[in-house]
Amino acid sequence: MLEHFFVKPQTIDRIMDCWLGPQIEQYVKALCERAYTPRSIYRRVPVLVKFAAFTAGQNVERIEQAEGLFEPFIADWLSNRHSGRSADARRRDRNFVTGIMRHFFSLVVWKAGDDRTRPSLPDPFAIQIPGFFDYLRDERGLRQSSIAHYRHYLRVFERHLGDIGCDPKSLTLPVVTTFITTQASHFGRTVMISLASILRVFLRYLHREHVLQRDISKLVEIPQRYRLADIPRSISWSSVQDMLDQVDRRTVVGRRDYAMLLLMAVYGLRSREVALLTLDDVDWKRDRLHVHGRKAEHSTTYPLAPVVGEAIVDYLRNGRPDVQSRLLFWRHLAPQSPLTHSAVSATASKYLHRAGIPVSRPGSHTLRHACVQRLVDTGFSLKTIGDYVGHRAASSTMIYAKVQVDGLREVALGDGEDLQ
Repeated sequence: MLEHFFVKPQTIDRIMDCWLGPQIEQYVKALCERAYTPRSIYRRVPVLVKFAAFTAGQNVERIEQAEGLFEPFIADWLSNRHSGRSADARRRDRNFVTGIMRHFFSLVVWKAGDDRTRPSLPDPFAIQIPGFFDYLRDERGLRQSSIAHYRHYLRVFERHLGDIGCDPKSLTLPVVTTFITTQASHFGRTVMISLASILRVFLRYLHREHVLQRDISKLVEIPQRYRLADIPRSISWSSVQDMLDQVDRRTVVGRRDYAMLLLMAVYGLRSREVALLTLDDVDWKRDRLHVHGRKAEHSTTYPLAPVVGEAIVDYLRNGRPDVQSRLLFWRHLAPQSPLTHSAVSATASKYLHRAGIPVSRPGSHTLRHACVQRLVDTGFSLKTIGDYVGHRAASSTMIYAKVQVDGLREVALGDGEDLQ
């Protein structure tokens, strides 16, 4: 495989003579299978050869032992770079080398595919409370994304209990309260609401399984968050147009991003719903768009707006890679994989920043709020709007009545006799 990229036999011999030579060749093969460009391979292989030389100098010749020399190698590699580089350039260099090393180990050693992290850790409390995550999945029917939140916060809680030497069977309310108070100094209100809610579910399960003799879940206070206390972080429709004008539709990425932004702005789709769209969801004969996988497993069918249809066609003809999967939106750079909901939301955030639009927490939901706000301003009923964007409850749509400026002005200035 190396001979496809390196012309000189001496170069290939130098790579294969290092103790990581077979693993480097295996890594290059994996990159080719994932459609990485030759330029990417040329940049990665020299770093791995230097890593092999560095670890050999430390008398390490087993790849499992070399994993512990990540940081020393990166520090040595950075020290040999030009000393006059700026702090920002050194940060990019560190991220570059770290990404290569983790990707190499993920494909060759950890066998984790393109996930550049270590193999997933065991579930928190897996030994003491083995059935909790099965309970979340099978009985409560939570999605994997929701279960991931439980894993994250409960792993922090497990670490806290280990630090203080407390077993789950001896949990008391002061221990839980102390943990929540400690975390409150690091997180905001929204995170603390999630944390307290997760702890209540966990404690309730412990009582149900007779791990705890007393149910203390109801004594865990959740920070108050009053409904309708906030206003939606929507933007005006002219701002949406300014954002769309930032997209360079001459590029492959631009054509893909333009189609996704229109789907979020015109239909108010969530990032997850955009990421899960398939080729079969676009009914070209009937000009319909089918959206599946909404909250509570709902689905919605929309008329296919001409501007949205044209943007999707442009992407399909001049941008979408030739892949077997039916998912609609894909990464442009290697490795070829479908876009995640995080990438879709990050795309919206990128163009909102590029347009200079000031908004709190910019992302896909900003465009969803803008879609709803436009429907409110047009005069549609809240029930119709809720059905359009897939709100499960009317109360989710009621918050937009707070920013219906013309209607509120009429209430404030009129006598109210014309109101219905």
